[in-house]
Amino acid sequence: MTNSNPATAGVDHVGLSVRNLESTRSFFCDCLGWSIVGGRPDYPAAFVSDGRQMVTLWQVESPERSVAFDRRANVGLHHLALAVADRAGLDALYERVSTWTGVVVEFGPELSGKGPKVHFMIREPGGIRLEFAYDPRLEAARKQL
Repeated sequence: MTNSNPATAGVDHVGLSVRNLESTRSFFCDCLGWSIVGGRPDYPAAFVSDGRQMVTLWQVESPERSVAFDRRANVGLHHLALAVADRAGLDALYERVSTWTGVVVEFGPELSGKGPKVHFMIREPGGIRLEFAYDPRLEAARKQL
């Protein structure tokens, strides 16, 4: 049975633990164009946003002892998927992201399954797995609004 009145209203933020707060903050802000909207120097943490969603970046206590996430073995965040407005934007973003220092490209732009969604997957400099996706079905729906 589906509840027609959910108790939640969307995602408030996603919190990510990272090996190097500065390199991950730089990736989100300098490469992706996000803004710093807050932080906690005592933790340390940076709160970044693209104007629609917020991600909190938390520095791990001992980066040299951190364990990389294994998507097939660990319970937790498999990846964070971020939408891109159009195909040209996705391709331009791939060109910028794929040459960013410390980024590991898992695969370049390709159809997701049989499509029509197109996506690519990377690990940003701090090790978080990120997907960037363009779905023409969503673009068409936005144009109808």
